[in-house]
Amino acid sequence: MKWPTVQINTPTGVVPAIAPLVISASRATDVPAFHADWLMRRLRDGYVKWVNPFNHQVQYVSFENMRAIVFWSKNPAPFLPFLSELDALQISYYFQFTLNDYDDEHLEPHVPHVLERIETFRRLAERIGKHRVIWRFDPLILAVALEPQHLLAKIARLGEQLHAHTTKCVFSFADIDSYAKVSRNLRATGISYREFTTQEMMDVGLEIARLCRTWGITPATCGEEIDLTPCGVGKNKCVDDELLLTITNNDPALVELFGYYPSDSPDLFGVGDHRGRKTNKDPGQRKQCACVLSKYIGRYNTYPHLCVYCYANTSSQT
Repeated sequence: MKWPTVQINTPTGVVPAIAPLVISASRATDVPAFHADWLMRRLRDGYVKWVNPFNHQVQYVSFENMRAIVFWSKNPAPFLPFLSELDALQISYYFQFTLNDYDDEHLEPHVPHVLERIETFRRLAERIGKHRVIWRFDPLILAVALEPQHLLAKIARLGEQLHAHTTKCVFSFADIDSYAKVSRNLRATGISYREFTTQEMMDVGLEIARLCRTWGITPATCGEEIDLTPCGVGKNKCVDDELLLTITNNDPALVELFGYYPSDSPDLFGVGDHRGRKTNKDPGQRKQCACVLSKYIGRYNTYPHLCVYCYANTSSQT
C-alpha cells in the first residue's frame, strides 16, 4: 500500500511527504529511551525526515493523518514526562515494553537494573492502562549457563511481578544464525550461543502457556515460523489492528484502513462485531511477521543499549 501524500513546509521549502495513519517508533531504535525530546519536537513541527537504511534515500513523513503511535522500548522511563503532552495532542498510543532479565549474563549492558525496569513498567501501566503495555521477553537466547530451564525461571520471576500490569506476554526465540552481524557481535564478546531445537521451542511454549494461564494473561510469539498454537500460544501482532481500533474508539479512518465492518453494521452473516475483510499484513515486514500496516521512523545504529544480540546496531562501536 502507498500512503497518501501531502505537501509540508520545511526550512528549505515545500516538499511532498507521505501521511501514514499509524507510526511505529520504532523497530530501528529505542525512541522513548534515548530520543524522547527529538520525537516531541518532530510531533510539534508535524513531520519527520526519515532516511531509508537500504538505499539512503530521504523521505518526509507527515503526522497530519496520524491516528496512533506504537512505541517499542526497553526503558520508556525518560518518556513518561511527555505522556501528558501526547494526550493533549489527542494521539493514541501503546507500548511494546521489552523487559528481559539478562543482568547476570551482561547481554544488555546499558539497560537499567531489572528492578528499576519493573517499577517503570508498573508506573506506565498505572498511568495508561495495562492493556496498553505489552510485556515482551524478547529474545529468548541460549548460551553457556543459559538453558531453557534458566530462561523459564527468569520468565516466571518476572511474570509474578508484571502480570497484574499487562494483558499479554510476547516472546521469540533468538534466530542468531540468520543475522550475520548478530553472530559476529556475539563471537566478538566471547559469548557461546546455540539455536533452539524444535522440541525445546515446543517445551518452552507449553510452560509459558501454563504460566500465563495462572496469571490470566495471553501468551504469543513474535515473528516465529514455528506454530505453537497446539501449546496454547498464539501469534502476536506487535502492530495490532484490534488494539489500535480499541484505543482509538474505532476511528473511522483505521476501520477503513484495516478493512473492518463497523460494530453497528452487521455483515452478511449477521455478525455485528469486527470481522476482517482483507489481509492487513504489512508487506514491508518479513514473512513470519503478522503486524498490520504502519510507518516506522528512527534510524539504525542509534541504539545505545548495546545489547550484544541486537540487529539494530552494526557493532558496539557504531
